[in-house]
Amino acid sequence: MEAAESEILGDGIYPPMAARFPGADVVCDRRLVIGSPSKLPERLVAAGAGRRMVLHAVHSALGWPAFAVWEDGRLVRSLSLSSDSGVAEDSGEPFPFEAPYWAGDRSVRPYPGLGGKAPYPLPFPPLELGEEALRAFFGFILEGRPAPDDIDPDELRLHGFRLKGPAGPDLAQRHAELEAAAQRMHGTTHRLGPDGTLTEVSVR
Repeated sequence: MEAAESEILGDGIYPPMAARFPGADVVCDRRLVIGSPSKLPERLVAAGAGRRMVLHAVHSALGWPAFAVWEDGRLVRSLSLSSDSGVAEDSGEPFPFEAPYWAGDRSVRPYPGLGGKAPYPLPFPPLELGEEALRAFFGFILEGRPAPDDIDPDELRLHGFRLKGPAGPDLAQRHAELEAAAQRMHGTTHRLGPDGTLTEVSVR
């Protein structure tokens, strides 16, 4: 392990990373962005045995947030929804921060459906609920109006580290290769299906 360039919290949640603090472990990885949080592999759920585990994921371009909470390996809440297809997964008792959204207090003006497009499927903007979940679970938001006691993600600087394997390319090189592959895939996007899965869609 060696020191690397640091960045602010607002920019540091997207690349793969892991951190351990007293009483909390944090893992950021795009492979955890799944349409149905309840289908998180059992080996990962098992890592949360004896404590609370929270999964939070957002795909802004799709208007899709999802989150789930496990208590000692038992799923107590899972929600996945998008502005295109509505609710893909909804299990367990809603958290208090969700109440104003389901009650209609954060309503969005629904469009009737134009040009064959279906009417807006939700009574609120899903990304706003995703941000509220981020605040409730982690104490900050990335978009919208911050509360007085929110952590400012543009003021909190993270420590940077780089892991190097004993053989083969280090993680920085692998990350660069992944970024190059992503550039080669330019022109593709993904759509959230009604079953909560992400399907690649070609754009020409």
